[in-house]
Amino acid sequence: MEFQRFIANCLRVLKITKKPSKQEFSDLVKITGIGLIIIGLMGFLIQVLRQLL
Repeated sequence: MEFQRFIANCLRVLKITKKPSKQEFSDLVKITGIGLIIIGLMGFLIQVLRQLL
């Protein structure tokens, strides 16, 4: 019973989703890339500070 409800919910979500436009995809890639760079720089700075202290 739970499995059937899960499948029904998955199908409902797939029916209402749409493929992003090229502009939306481009914006998403840029935002994700910027986020990864920021997180990477924060990790790098923390590691450098740990080495210095």
